[in-house]
Amino acid sequence: MKKSPVLFQAFFSGLFFSLCFLLPAAAQQPGEQSYQDVSVMPAGLRGERIKAIIDAVNANKAEAVVSLLEEHCTAEFREMAPMEMHINAFLSFYQSTGGVSFHSIRTYVPERSETVVILKDDLFGSWRAFSFHLEGDEQRVTGLNFSPARAPSNVEPEVITGDELVPELEKLLRRLCERDAFSGTVLVAKGEEVLFTRACGEASKRFHVPNRLDTKFNLGSMNKMFTATAVMQLAEKGEVSLEDPISKYVDESWLPKSITDEVTVHHLLTHTSGLGSYFNDAYWNSSRELYRSVDDFKPLVKDETLRFEPGERFGYSNTGMLLLGVVIQSATGMDYFDYIRENIYRPADMANTDCYEMDFPVENLAIGYIPAPESPWKWENNLYKHVIKGGPAGGGFSTVEDLFRFAQALQSGKLVSKASLEKMWAPHTSRYGYGFSVEEGPAGKVVGHSGGFPGLNGNLDMFLDKGYTVAVLSNYDNGASPLARRIYEMIGYIPEN
Repeated sequence: MKKSPVLFQAFFSGLFFSLCFLLPAAAQQPGEQSYQDVSVMPAGLRGERIKAIIDAVNANKAEAVVSLLEEHCTAEFREMAPMEMHINAFLSFYQSTGGVSFHSIRTYVPERSETVVILKDDLFGSWRAFSFHLEGDEQRVTGLNFSPARAPSNVEPEVITGDELVPELEKLLRRLCERDAFSGTVLVAKGEEVLFTRACGEASKRFHVPNRLDTKFNLGSMNKMFTATAVMQLAEKGEVSLEDPISKYVDESWLPKSITDEVTVHHLLTHTSGLGSYFNDAYWNSSRELYRSVDDFKPLVKDETLRFEPGERFGYSNTGMLLLGVVIQSATGMDYFDYIRENIYRPADMANTDCYEMDFPVENLAIGYIPAPESPWKWENNLYKHVIKGGPAGGGFSTVEDLFRFAQALQSGKLVSKASLEKMWAPHTSRYGYGFSVEEGPAGKVVGHSGGFPGLNGNLDMFLDKGYTVAVLSNYDNGASPLARRIYEMIGYIPEN
């Protein structure tokens, strides 16, 4: 079945713009599927396809992507979405890597059916991968899945000391900023001490306004952390039960009772409700000005059906998080935005965080940018793509300093109890808790969230065992996730004391 542009955009957002629960460990961990890497390019058609994919990435040109799809891929893959979306996905991947080089073919035990190719990227020195299948008499590529990768088995593990972390970050950010590969802000702290901050790039290319440490960046899906924390506050007060069916809070002007009776608050928090995303055709074909309050999104949600039985499996759902905003409003009698300001932002001293309306002249707010190499200006902004005002599922604004304050407020018990944190940061599905990603690896337990959309990318990681906090915000496509991933790797390389 041919995918709609919306579905395809969401598909690529998952690959390139989000590390929500895909942050890689630096090396294979006990109990994981074993793998081996062989640094020899395969012979024959398989090798030709691999070289063609790498060449298309490194060319950083629209015509190279078109050529790849026409000469090496199936018609079904080409027609999965408009060519523009294929092209933008490749250009964004190049933007986040600076180009890639072949390292190895990875094989697993038990064996996998797809070919997995391990790459090293030029900007970060990080490991990447793409996987694919070949199909038909002509053995053409049926699809591509780009992702972070664990360190190859035939490479010695990297080691740095805690004292080397800041100098290494200085070198990395200098390189990224000089090459205009990163536009945004970074903060790295250990405990209560901020170790490293940096701002570079431009908040407005039109007026050449530089980014500052207090520049407000769009969070994308990172707002889900605030929504989930608010729900847990209400659960502590007995105003919401996590096992309540959402029909207790969500009336039939949103969804039929046959659906809301089956879905619980727990399902919404864990993305196991079976609901989908309100970023659907109706959204893309309507004015952004229509969607400001939580209730304004009703027309986008009312015709949704369940993709699977609630609780059956994980299925990332923007609609589910939006409905948690409805739960908050129903349980408190307050407007969602007012509740979050008074109960999350204010106690955490997050003065530069809110869901600002994009048609108002909000001071010191970064505009998002998408690479457009064929344009005379080389960039396009995202003002006509994104929501006019964020909400429970994402789209608000913050700074790296405010995100650090949020992390400190959470861990100090200022926002919710320790018992609630344990529930929020337990992996209710493989790598997701209640509104937070949960990762176990060489850096210990790491919780947080990422966010992404065309022209924006952000990530917050709280290293619960090692004591670090890392916040990265960018107004470039996929600008934050590769940097956050590299810092994750570096912290993972630091030996335990």
